[in-house]
Amino acid sequence: MPGGRPPPRPGVGQWSVLASAVDPFAAAPGLRAPRALLWGCFILVHGVLIWLCFVSDGWPLGDVEGVYLGWAVDAASGSDVVGITTGFVYPVLALLPILAALSFGPGAYSATWLGLVTLLNAGAFALLLGRGRRRAALLAAVWWLVFLLLLGPVALARIDAVTVPVAIVALLLVRTRPVWGTVLLTLATWVKIWPVALIAALFTVSKYRWQVAGAAVATSLGVVLVALGLGSGLNVLSFVTEQTNRGIQIESPVAAGWMWQIAWGTPGSHLYYDQEILTFQIIGPGANATIAAMTPLLVVCAAAVLTLAGYRTRSGADPVRLFPPLVLALVLTLIVVNKVGSPQFTAWLAAPVIVGLLVQGRAWRFPAVLVLLIAGLTQLIYPHLYDLLLLADPAMVLVLTVRNTLELVLLGWAVWQLLSPPAPNRRSNHAGCILRRPVRLPR
Repeated sequence: MPGGRPPPRPGVGQWSVLASAVDPFAAAPGLRAPRALLWGCFILVHGVLIWLCFVSDGWPLGDVEGVYLGWAVDAASGSDVVGITTGFVYPVLALLPILAALSFGPGAYSATWLGLVTLLNAGAFALLLGRGRRRAALLAAVWWLVFLLLLGPVALARIDAVTVPVAIVALLLVRTRPVWGTVLLTLATWVKIWPVALIAALFTVSKYRWQVAGAAVATSLGVVLVALGLGSGLNVLSFVTEQTNRGIQIESPVAAGWMWQIAWGTPGSHLYYDQEILTFQIIGPGANATIAAMTPLLVVCAAAVLTLAGYRTRSGADPVRLFPPLVLALVLTLIVVNKVGSPQFTAWLAAPVIVGLLVQGRAWRFPAVLVLLIAGLTQLIYPHLYDLLLLADPAMVLVLTVRNTLELVLLGWAVWQLLSPPAPNRRSNHAGCILRRPVRLPR
């Protein structure tokens, strides 16, 4: 066996043999990663990000200090508990990290929040690194650090930052523990909705889809019952209506036409600040019809991606090869076909790219590099030059348009990979166990 691994235990089956032969988590002969250096880079990257959160223009800690802190103080005092006694723009479990950041008092709220997210990232980073002798995992870990640095403050200073490391850990766990991995993904979904894309991808291509569905439904039912027991009533589902009632955010791809009209001084279109949602949005000819159409269009596009993946699976395509581009395509659909375009949405791309690097290695160089470019442009837009975007400066509108166009290109690449997945790569098969038969690899 490659790498001097012992033969599999009798009766484990052919998929265990294949996984043990090509598992990217297997130690590569002669490779010893400088773990201390990698952890030093982790600390340095997060130190820079925390510093940027406090010194950058555009108030990158605005949501943390101006919104989350208020919610936390109100909930702790019992006066108003979002998601329970009143509506909530996020799923109800988002209140847990928001409250946890109040542990050392309101004065230390921002520092505690950043420390909490850093600890979550550290846990995911440690699991990804393992013993520091796994080529694909090392590549993914280094890529993630570069991605975080390029994305900037919003990589830490938003509720999405809590869900990303949880999603990464879940995708690492489903290799041998699909139920527990799905439970984690479901809990993350009840913090911010986007990880539902990862659950949908697992359900579509896995032969154990009903275990995945059962774990997701049971976990969601548990969350809802607890919330109802606390007196939430229909507030537990208020995040659905809160999102569907939103306008067109200026950073979203669908806002491009109106943003260029404003940049060119065309009458009839303008920016405004929504006092309820606390975001900058656009209004102009046809905007109301677009607002009404976007949510149904998002559902249709996501269903089309899942239908394509299901067809390819039934046609005999390798589910291991389908899984990473399917996850990427679904996450990008949530970003691109969306009237909301918050900069922190870019953080979601970390999970599918890490999975792709683990499963397909060098075959994912193109999306990995493209996502790094998207992250860098996102940080340039927010927080550093956001004031210029609010003025509809043509140069900044161009930067935003380029960023959104790259997302469309990446979505096209992911869909193309679903149509014609690459030939199996014997050097990587991380998802084999989660998509075929969940067995524990021999040691």
